[in-house]
Amino acid sequence: MLNALTIDVEDYYQVTAFEPVVRFADWERCESRVERNTQTVLEGLAERGTRATFFILGWVAERHPGLVRAIDAAGHEVAAHGYAHQRVYTQTPEQFREETRRVKACLENIIGRAILGYRAASYSITAKSLWALDILQQAGFVYDSSIFPVRHDFYGIPDHPRFCHVLRGDGHDGLVEFPMSTVRLGKLNLPVAGGGYFRLYPYALSRWGIRHLNRAEQQPAVVYLHPWEVDPQRARSHFPGRHM
Repeated sequence: MLNALTIDVEDYYQVTAFEPVVRFADWERCESRVERNTQTVLEGLAERGTRATFFILGWVAERHPGLVRAIDAAGHEVAAHGYAHQRVYTQTPEQFREETRRVKACLENIIGRAILGYRAASYSITAKSLWALDILQQAGFVYDSSIFPVRHDFYGIPDHPRFCHVLRGDGHDGLVEFPMSTVRLGKLNLPVAGGGYFRLYPYALSRWGIRHLNRAEQQPAVVYLHPWEVDPQRARSHFPGRHM
């Protein structure tokens, strides 16, 4: 079974949980570690002959175009992760349309061809922001990987289909959705294949979840990671003018 490995390319201070501490206006003053951490990820993938999809933040791409080209040259897919890591449902449709246009144009100008995939910041296409799917299709995206079929304070559509499917609906008919991977336990969906869940769960649980998807359900897992998760120095990072 071939699983999908995806990397959300953003810096440690750009995560949603840090929004109350690190404002967008402060980003330029923070130490950037995204380039070196992503290079570490690229080296690890090269050693194992593994290909991945890199969902890249537009703000990062503008400042590190060479990194985007390196990802592309290594044979990985370049995809969009929004521009400034703003959750979709905090924006108006007009703001989201402009942000999406900006990141898509930026990435396409860097690698010289069309970008097909999109992932929202913090998986923030939810029941209250499904209008974003229409905008993605209008912008020329072929697939989305923003919907997490769980219940969470930042994201989630608990009753959404759990596996890859073609969306049907006015304005986004034909757009392909790759939901984040979950395992069904009773009436709940348990997230098993990414980021914070890898850090929280014992390895045996994550391994069981992915194997269950592959063997019992005959479905590939959509695995996600962030470059800052491979950085041993991130816990000692500090933010200018602020105390953690």
